[in-house]
Amino acid sequence: QVQLVESGGGLVQAGGSLRLSCAASGRTFSNYDMGWFRQTPGKEREFVAAISKSGYRKYHADSVKGRFTIARDNAKNTVTLQRNSLKPEDTAVYYCAARDYGVDLRRGQYAYWGQGTQVTVSS
Repeated sequence: QVQLVESGGGLVQAGGSLRLSCAASGRTFSNYDMGWFRQTPGKEREFVAAISKSGYRKYHADSVKGRFTIARDNAKNTVTLQRNSLKPEDTAVYYCAARDYGVDLRRGQYAYWGQGTQVTVSS
């Protein structure tokens, strides 16, 4: 199986930028489709972005489209989420996730999860 560790969270002002990274270890990283999700207290974990094994196909939630960009580097076993024009409503714990069989936007389809990284956007 694969182990995932997120990094790059922190406090940022509205309008600013922040890049999240997820480092994978264990099985071959390029065997996994990857996703980013986020969660705020009292709410369900929601889809943010996903990317296919090769990096060719990318998907972003409507709420972040045009502001966030998912990317991966299979040589470095990392997936990133570049986030620009941040808004206070982007405040959440962000999770990296992996699955074996195809890109999916549903959190229930991901078998492997990181521990999450907190991002706080101040107004």
